Amino acid sequence: MGTKVLTMLEPLWQGFPPVDPLAVSGSASCTLPPRYESVRCARNFTRDTLQGWELDELFDPVALVVSELVTNALRHAVLAASEHAGATPPARLHLMRWSQRLICAVRDPSDDSPVAGEADSADESGRGLYLVESFSDSWGWHPLSGVTHGKIVWALFRLP
Repeated sequence: MGTKVLTMLEPLWQGFPPVDPLAVSGSASCTLPPRYESVRCARNFTRDTLQGWELDELFDPVALVVSELVTNALRHAVLAASEHAGATPPARLHLMRWSQRLICAVRDPSDDSPVAGEADSADESGRGLYLVESFSDSWGWHPLSGVTHGKIVWALFRLP
């Protein structure tokens, strides 16, 4: 993998489960404009990427998790911030494949930590992270450091 790709992915390594960045066998990312249609675009991007990696059988659980992560980023970070500040950086979806792992990561401009709710709660907020936890092998988040504000929320899938 080239130095340019490693540099682009550098902020993503913080907070991830232990993986060797040099062992990445594939990576792809896309910008998510501050519109709810971006959730559909993220699912389409995920489907196309997984097909290219011959991982079609993982599409359903991965697409559900990607949809939840992107919805959360848009609802709680991008759209909320754009109402107050105007020019808010967009969210980004990153998909990274290793020989035995797939990581879906969404970067957003909010410094607020994600909060998982209860599955049986009447409050809709937070239930998406319960789905992320249920359908992925693990998930987590990490604030970005330095001059870049925001965070990365990621989910890991073990590959068959």
